Amino acid sequence: MAVAAIADIHANLHALQAVLADPRFRSADEVVVLGDSIAGPFPAETFDLLEDLGAKAQILRGNADRLVLEEDTEASRWRRQRLGSERLATVAGWPPWFPIEVPGLGRVRCCHATPRSDEEIVTRFTPADELAFVLADTEEPVVIGGHTHVQLDRSVPGRRLLNPGSVGLPYEGARGAFWALLGPDVEFVRTGYDVDAAAEVIRAVGYPDVDAHESSLLEPPDPEDVSKYFESLRGS
Repeated sequence: MAVAAIADIHANLHALQAVLADPRFRSADEVVVLGDSIAGPFPAETFDLLEDLGAKAQILRGNADRLVLEEDTEASRWRRQRLGSERLATVAGWPPWFPIEVPGLGRVRCCHATPRSDEEIVTRFTPADELAFVLADTEEPVVIGGHTHVQLDRSVPGRRLLNPGSVGLPYEGARGAFWALLGPDVEFVRTGYDVDAAAEVIRAVGYPDVDAHESSLLEPPDPEDVSKYFESLRGS
């Protein structure tokens, strides 16, 4: 059995459509969606595509999804207007985490950032003793989450932390949609799509944060630089 793990779609409809059409994704028996799905230019369309996966998918709520519900900003108001009350009620009911069983990996804790928080930062540079502390109270030996938009596979005694990367806003120094296949081990995946076309449509829809979103899509940040920056924010 294979599980497709996707995270940080950020309502990038073109990227999500490309992943859903990827034969590697279509071959998966189950799907886990690790949060930050609707905070972006096509929130309703992204929500509907994920819902169409039905019982095959389990979806959790990330910090950006939570902020769509809570924040009084232009961008969040814009997203809420497009989602409507019924979709928003469903988002509010998405859990912050859930466990799954993956042959070859065993019990896996699915969360957005870390088991302790939907905003906690862990990077390739986080000291091993600090990573062990973050994961110490987690029952499952494997944890998978997103949040930093960088693919990651790190181990400390008794624990393994995975990040599948970002479908919609990757910080990988390369264009595309990044995700992972779980079982019996871990395969990191990149799905290509027409990023220039996606950027044009995002600009045309009137999205409030279009400049920053478009810039990250067209010129994805380098994962090493991003990880160093995120590491500098830890504990601040």
